[in-house]
Amino acid sequence: MRQKTGTITSHINDKTITVVVISYKMHPKYKKKYRVTKKYHAHDPENRYKTGDTVTIYETRPLSKLKRWTVVPPVKKELS
Repeated sequence: MRQKTGTITSHINDKTITVVVISYKMHPKYKKKYRVTKKYHAHDPENRYKTGDTVTIYETRPLSKLKRWTVVPPVKKELS
């Protein structure tokens, strides 16, 4: 299962967030690194996240025309 981490740029739609993921690639000839950004639409069933939050998303089956990712729920800490 593929996972990516990015920043939310939009949470206006119901149960959907837009996440921008920044990655770096290297030019094949000049060996210089350059930044690449890509937007993903992710499923947020509880409308929990807001613009500016950093989230991890994972790949799922197609949920709509553009949504193919779902937000990883936060891990609950157990008291010991």
